[in-house]
Order: sequence, then C-alpha cells, then structure tokens
Amino acid sequence: MDDSAAVTTQGSTVEDWTRALAESTGSPGGGAGTGLMLAVAASLTSMVAGYSEADGEAGGEVERIRARARDLRAEALRLADEDATASQAFGAAFRLDPGPERDEAIRAASVEAAKASAVLGDRAIAAVDDLAWLAGNGNRALVADVVVAFGALRAAVAGARTNVSFDLGALRSAGSTLEDIRRQHPALWSTVERLTGALERIDGLAAGIDDRAAPTDAGG
Repeated sequence: MDDSAAVTTQGSTVEDWTRALAESTGSPGGGAGTGLMLAVAASLTSMVAGYSEADGEAGGEVERIRARARDLRAEALRLADEDATASQAFGAAFRLDPGPERDEAIRAASVEAAKASAVLGDRAIAAVDDLAWLAGNGNRALVADVVVAFGALRAAVAGARTNVSFDLGALRSAGSTLEDIRRQHPALWSTVERLTGALERIDGLAAGIDDRAAPTDAGG
C-alpha cells in the first residue's frame, strides 16, 4: 500500500507527512513542500505579531497582520494537499503510451499543476509586505524568528517559481514552443516574473536586518 496517498498536511503528524515526502512517489513532492514552507512562514509571522505590542494605528496593523497570517497558514496547508493531488495527475500523464491522448493529458496536467503552484506563489508574494512590516516595527527580540520566517517564505516563493516555470516548460513535451506557451498562458508566464521580483525583495529585506540578526558576525 502506498502510504503517501493517505497523508495530508492537515490530518497527519509531521513524522508521517515527512516520511511520505521522503518516498519516491512525487506526491507529496516539492510543490506540497512549497505549501508547507508557506505555512511555516505564516505561522512565524503570526507568532511575531502576537508578541509585538503597539498603540493606535500600529496596534491595529499588528492585529490585521496576525489575522491574515492565521488565515494564510490554514490556506497554505490546504493548497499543499491540492498540489499533491495535482502532482499525481501530472505523473500519470507522462506514464501514458506515446500518442495524442498522452499529449493532451500532459497539456491538461501541466496547466493545472502550474495553476496550483501559481496560487501558492501569489499567496507567498502577498505575505511579503506583512513580514516586512514586522521586520521594521515588530518585537525586535524576535529577529531570529523573523529571519527564519523570511527563509521559509523565500523557499515558498522559489518553489512556486520553479514549479510554475517547469510545468509550463513541460508543455513542450506535448508539442508547444516557448512562444506558444507565453502567448497561450500570459498570466502564468507573468507569475514567474513576479515571483522572481519577490525573491529579490525578500533577499533585500533579509539583508537589511542582518546586522540585528547576527551582530557578532566577524564579517559584519
């Protein structure tokens, strides 16, 4: 029996889920791992917000950030499980015998997989602003947690970017050229560009607090 088919991010222990991830089944795989990393980033964002006290408008912003992060944590786990399902269809399409049916299955599965990863990417991009706000205005004693959150968020963005790009590229196996893909799927194509920009922004934000995160770094 394939134990990976029975695990979910929402209903399994970390031990069981990561054991399934370690198997050579592809479901869960890197896409689901992307969702899990986004959930980790959201969880840490919520925690830092909960420890950050502020008055007036700043206090209201802290509460809004915490509420968004809590919602994102739950959504990211759900999206991780949906990605695992999309991965199964993607793998099944490539196992079909060569022919028109296989080509069509690859097209459909590739686009659906890319869409699933793009949704994760969009959610990750939206989370950058809240973490950036906390990096500048949150509880400074929790800078290590902010750094880990940035790391998890970066992994989520990088994973989504790679998965969307790879899934679109897989359409070439069904006879499409890159120009065909760009013209037929402009929203997904632009998602890759936006995710690239988000990676650069996260790197800049993380570098901006490195003097607080590692004040004893000999290279600082």
